[in-house]
Amino acid sequence: MPRKKSARFPLYGLVMAAFVLATLINPHLRYRVLRLLDYPFHYEDYKHFGIRLPEFFGVHGIDVSRYQEHIDWEQVARMRVGDKRIHFAFIKATEGSWIKDPYFDHNWEQSRRYGIIRGAYHYFLPDISPIDQANHFIRTVNLQSGDLPPVVDIEEARGMTPAQVRKHLHTFLRLLRKHYGVRPIIYTSRDFYKNYFSNQAEFKPYAFWVAHYYVNLLTMPDGSTWHFWQHNDQGRVNGIKGAVDFNVFRGDSTELRKLCLP
Repeated sequence: MPRKKSARFPLYGLVMAAFVLATLINPHLRYRVLRLLDYPFHYEDYKHFGIRLPEFFGVHGIDVSRYQEHIDWEQVARMRVGDKRIHFAFIKATEGSWIKDPYFDHNWEQSRRYGIIRGAYHYFLPDISPIDQANHFIRTVNLQSGDLPPVVDIEEARGMTPAQVRKHLHTFLRLLRKHYGVRPIIYTSRDFYKNYFSNQAEFKPYAFWVAHYYVNLLTMPDGSTWHFWQHNDQGRVNGIKGAVDFNVFRGDSTELRKLCLP
């Protein structure tokens, strides 16, 4: 009697094909697979952070808001993994013209107390008066020498045209620069940058903090230079419950301090 052909190999092939397809389509899964392949060679010193840290960058930071709840900043400052530590933290202060992050005061005071270079950010709503939003941020945030410039987080258009978004944002930035005496930093995603800021001359002088996950290196759509890169949203840091965003600064610690308020 002839032996029946095993269905194991065709099934195995289908499973492998599905896995390869999923890896190609899903950037998060692709990132995880690549991390497993090269982790033993390049990233073993960083496993305590729970994520892969980009190579060639020595200044690392986090950004926090109410989602991290109560943070023990002493533990954050004391955490060392090899030669890696948290140098800076962007802290949410305000949103729109009326919302203040409930943990801002604690995070703002305690991060500085324990030697973390701090920066405050505002979540910008393009369809709300930029003047009211600027006044709200200014009333909330008192910047001091050694702090990073104020940051505006722009991620959504909320029904506004690109021209309207840029116009309202420019007003907000101008008011913050007039009050604090420094040019603010702009945070956005790489895709939002591509659609709203790429090749826009009036925004070229600003430092950009750009979110782009699961890639080995951040490149800008118009070839411009980024200053901060938010590369992962699943980091782990002592003193913080749950996941936290991780960032790198494009420069060394001396250059970071030069960017801060005098």
